Amino acid sequence: MAQTMIGIIGGSGVYDIDGLEGAEWVQQDSPWGAPSDAILTGTLGGTQMAFLPRHGRGHVHSPTTVPYRANIDALKRLGVTDVISVSACGSFREELAPGDFVIVDQFIDRTFAREKSFFGTGCVAHVSVAHPTCRRLGDACETAAREAGVTVHRDGTYLAMEGPQFSTLAESKMYREVWGCDVIGMTNMPEAKLAREAELCYASVAMITDYDSWHPDHGAVDVTQIIATLTGNADKARNMVARLPDLLGGERAPCPHGCDRALDFAMLTAPEARDPALVAKLDAVAGRVLAAQGA
Repeated sequence: MAQTMIGIIGGSGVYDIDGLEGAEWVQQDSPWGAPSDAILTGTLGGTQMAFLPRHGRGHVHSPTTVPYRANIDALKRLGVTDVISVSACGSFREELAPGDFVIVDQFIDRTFAREKSFFGTGCVAHVSVAHPTCRRLGDACETAAREAGVTVHRDGTYLAMEGPQFSTLAESKMYREVWGCDVIGMTNMPEAKLAREAELCYASVAMITDYDSWHPDHGAVDVTQIIATLTGNADKARNMVARLPDLLGGERAPCPHGCDRALDFAMLTAPEARDPALVAKLDAVAGRVLAAQGA
């Protein structure tokens, strides 16, 4: 049985993990470029942990310039088995209040300026993202958040926008009233898609900071208000993360939802027609399937 290694991708306001034993910032190379930052590794409750600040320490990457492929590839190379995204989001629902957490289960991807796949010309693959998050991992996040005293809501649709600007009022109303979205953010796409291509279980925890611009009493989104809420959310996120090792355990059984076998029937390019240069870059992401196919 494999060993669990929990990878936390921290969004705005979340730049480290408290209480890690043997904590060390590790530079992990990737053929997809440099990750957002070094990765903080260590153990928590006897379970291996890896923490990657999505925007880099000091918040140097915009949502568009985050090196999503390098981040996911680097975590996979380190041995991460389960990825949990924590990110600041706006809310489209009165009941999803600032300071609450939402365990996201669906996405609508409105980003357009990002590389969204590890695969392409010379090695084509199509994975299913009908259910883009891992239910097992979401269950653990929900339990951990409740144990940490956080008001948490289960299931929700995340609208991923390109940014870095916030929504217009017309967009906000459309996402809420026509498309039926629950939260809005700028970073979970293509991150969730890439995690699926890398056969990593992925869960998304949206930390509500504001009501976007649709709310009649909220007005335009104000970064100063968001930052004030971020501080409290970051503390809640660290308390949630501290409870995950006990819930997920040190030994890792195969995912009951098949996240860790997502490439079983996804690769379409015949082995003899594959681009060797691209195949070499896929050694971590798709190594399990490539080895089985003799590529």
